[in-house]
Amino acid sequence: MTRSIRYNYVIGDVQGCFEALKALLKEIKFDADQDFIWFAGDLVARGENSVGALRFIKKLVDSEVAATVLGNHDLTLLACARGIKEINPKDNIDDVIHALESDDLIDWLRKQPLCLFPNEQTILTHAGIPLNWTAQQTADLAKEVEAVIGHDDFDVVDAFLQVMYGKEPNLWSDDLSGHARLRCITNYLTRMRLTDAEGRLEFSFKDSLDDPMPKGFQPWFEFESQAAQTHQILFGHWAALQGKSISAKIQNVDGGCVWGNQLMAYRLEDQHMFAVDNPVM
Repeated sequence: MTRSIRYNYVIGDVQGCFEALKALLKEIKFDADQDFIWFAGDLVARGENSVGALRFIKKLVDSEVAATVLGNHDLTLLACARGIKEINPKDNIDDVIHALESDDLIDWLRKQPLCLFPNEQTILTHAGIPLNWTAQQTADLAKEVEAVIGHDDFDVVDAFLQVMYGKEPNLWSDDLSGHARLRCITNYLTRMRLTDAEGRLEFSFKDSLDDPMPKGFQPWFEFESQAAQTHQILFGHWAALQGKSISAKIQNVDGGCVWGNQLMAYRLEDQHMFAVDNPVM
């Protein structure tokens, strides 16, 4: 029998900030018997305890009281664990790779989705949705990448991870195929901040909305969105937004906790935002 859900909370980028996550769950009075957590990705990376956060979130998901999408830092962990990419000195993910159950953690992580629907009116990805994709198209394209990353044959997985990093193609076309198609989908769903009016990606800008942006580019959510015509879009990834409500249909949940700001939880039922300071900063 399906359990009755009291509240659904969407939690922004944890980034291995395990103490902040525990504080946030206490703040929202999370009850595993009644509530459900939706994580916006980037579960690991630059916080104090990536392996602790990942173990804890995996347990929640396995217990069917939470779900998560993958973020760019989660995909980087997969590539590092497979020996395809060197660990960035700024990333605290050695604890995951050297954990006794590392293989289980990595295998679980790679089988998580890039897109989720917390309810019929809401869609969640890590970085957002480009202007020219519908919600259903986003889910279908996400599944193409998920099928490769979660493939039973690691030769298939590794072949994509080896070419996952790159800025081209930077504009979506239905005619894209192979690894170029998969890389473009991945970049939109996990790395996007700015695009031009056609949806062309720009990768260098990471600052606030008040800072000067490259000519011809704006935040992806400044353009009329096909997905936002039918769904509320929830996303993390952009720490400088600090959980900004873009519009009634677009909500950021990344409070920049790992940078000394806050970890945030957005309650779907009443659009209330909860936040806690990072206790280890």
